[in-house]
Amino acid sequence: LFPEKMTDILLEHGSYLAITVVLILTGSGLPLPEEVPIIAAGILAAHGKLDPWLALACCVFGAIVGDSIMYWIGYHFGRGVLREHPYWARFVTPQREAQIELMFRRHGLKVFFVARFLVALRSPVYLTAGIMRVSFRRFFLIDLICATAVVGVFFGLTYAFGEQIAWLFRRAEGWLT
Repeated sequence: LFPEKMTDILLEHGSYLAITVVLILTGSGLPLPEEVPIIAAGILAAHGKLDPWLALACCVFGAIVGDSIMYWIGYHFGRGVLREHPYWARFVTPQREAQIELMFRRHGLKVFFVARFLVALRSPVYLTAGIMRVSFRRFFLIDLICATAVVGVFFGLTYAFGEQIAWLFRRAEGWLT
């Protein structure tokens, strides 16, 4: 292998890992919209830099693992995590937790689907699901369905319109410069 070919291989495989890790971190509370790495993966796949199916799988996997980490924290540490650790209390105030519990009671697990679109509500919903002891099997199944649908839509749109999005970015960059 020539050095430039090795660089291409590392860049490509490193991109899959980076997408997965960033999505796990955003699901675990990193204050960055989950859509940023998903859109980046869609654009890279549209330009032939990533395999679209593998990139989509990395996006869904990263999103679900990040959500599961928040669920796990809520499940294993319960409400004490909110009272004893100021870091987690930022995510879920007692008022927000009560509001999320009420939403669960009124609307069931449809709340998960809506939460996927709301950056500020996503982590608190998954944390509260763990606190409320929603069964992991049920949580995982619903999260799998919701994450696949939402991530698939964002990824699919950016994959389909990757050329146009890149063109818009180039135009905006030139205009801003």
